[in-house]
Amino acid sequence: MKEVKILYLYPDMLELYGDYGNIQVLKYRIEARGYTAIIDRYSIGDNAPNFNDYDIVFAGGGADNEQGILAEDLIKYKENIKEAIQNGVFFLLICGAYQLFGKYYKGVDGNIIPGLEIFDYYTEANPDRKRRCIGNIVIETKLNGFNTKIIGFENHGGQTFDISSSFGKVLFGNGNKFGDSEEGYFKNNVIATYLHGPLLSKNPELADYIIKYCLDRRYDENIALEPLNDNFENLCRKQLLNKFQGHEN
Repeated sequence: MKEVKILYLYPDMLELYGDYGNIQVLKYRIEARGYTAIIDRYSIGDNAPNFNDYDIVFAGGGADNEQGILAEDLIKYKENIKEAIQNGVFFLLICGAYQLFGKYYKGVDGNIIPGLEIFDYYTEANPDRKRRCIGNIVIETKLNGFNTKIIGFENHGGQTFDISSSFGKVLFGNGNKFGDSEEGYFKNNVIATYLHGPLLSKNPELADYIIKYCLDRRYDENIALEPLNDNFENLCRKQLLNKFQGHEN
């Protein structure tokens, strides 16, 4: 039986605004097609993982304090992570994890949390603790060559700069920083984004994009995913898009 192996990083510390739901959605949509979902978890003190052993690596959001602690642990795996990305392992990184894969995160007090420097972007917190990019957000991205609207929820004081390839164009909300036209980072097998919610429950097409990518890569074939009944999800999406954008799309 075909399988998809998922590594869930720091589930005890990186899990804001329902991010664990992304794991649940992936598991459901993989198993609904008759495949096997294998989910391993890694946190501080566990045996070192080999990132190349997995099809998907997922990490959610966390506050500044958690990021500072995790950065010291994650740096041990920098070369293994870089190798896994180069080898095509899919990385889905939300909020705090998104920031940790850049050059650095500068906190409100000026403290610097070194990033993995896997990517060239960097993040600096807004000096006003009360001013945050918070609320619902809609972006437009390309999946398999087609424009797709992605819905999420953002809540971040950090402002991310020097994005070379964004996840998508902002249609409603802020994005990488206040009033930005672009959100997140997307290149090949990496999606890094501020979208919580959880992201994949509101965007089944994105979940299937990731699953198909992983199956095709692992088994070296163009697998056609069996369609699932997403009527309820699509009805919710339609209503949310109407509400956020003021018209149907």
